[in-house]
Amino acid sequence: MIKTVKIDSMDKVKDLLFEQKRNDINGRLRSSFFYRGMPDEKFDLSTSLARNCGKKAAILENHLLENYIKYVSIEDPSIEESIWKAMIIGQHHGLPTRLLDWTHSTLVALHFATTEGNLADLGERDAVVWRIDARELNQLLPQRYQDALNSKNTFIFSVKHLSEVVSDIGEYDKEMGDKSLVTVEPPSIDQRIVNQYSFFTVLPSGITDLAMFLNEHTENTIKYVIDKSLRWDIRDILDQLNMNERMIYPGKDGIAKWLARHYFVRDKS
Repeated sequence: MIKTVKIDSMDKVKDLLFEQKRNDINGRLRSSFFYRGMPDEKFDLSTSLARNCGKKAAILENHLLENYIKYVSIEDPSIEESIWKAMIIGQHHGLPTRLLDWTHSTLVALHFATTEGNLADLGERDAVVWRIDARELNQLLPQRYQDALNSKNTFIFSVKHLSEVVSDIGEYDKEMGDKSLVTVEPPSIDQRIVNQYSFFTVLPSGITDLAMFLNEHTENTIKYVIDKSLRWDIRDILDQLNMNERMIYPGKDGIAKWLARHYFVRDKS
């Protein structure tokens, strides 16, 4: 069941930031939580493929991927190594995919929850940070996927490891059904992925509503709703902690976005 937590004070923001659990094996504060921040708490957990292709997503997905691989392989022949690698690279560059991006960092999630295309909206609506537990999701996986994770003493698939277990989207969909999904760590193809501490959930075609799935099959999922009155204060604190577009999007574009917001005038009068 999804638990909803209202964040309406800075003390509750601190609770979110430092909620890591101690690992029983090594005694370290190492959680298996992943986070997704969004600027509007009404936004759903839909993939870019679902938003782009609607009910025809299952039909069009293979065409999207095949053509992307065909055209990109000229400059990156390695993209043909794995369908999962092709999917991740495509997602990274704006291709609609079944992947949903998450981060291991609460700071990164809060950054995305306190970012707006129109900065005038930053104080106008509640934001959201979703939390899922990768270890809990792994317990729902078919046994051979659980065995594969245990053999590497990990709770998250790499692209190479996942490709060794399943290399075909149709086979993946069949094995996952509507009861489970995989979390995967992308390769460090550029600094942006590294800085965002990125991970992905790979939604099978059988799961058409991720929030409903999480509500029915998990106990550790939390939806943190951030009160709109706090968003500017959180935003300013994140900037002070150097968690901003300059770090999230390294390069000229990120610096421009960061400076535009840094010098944004809230009260034009």
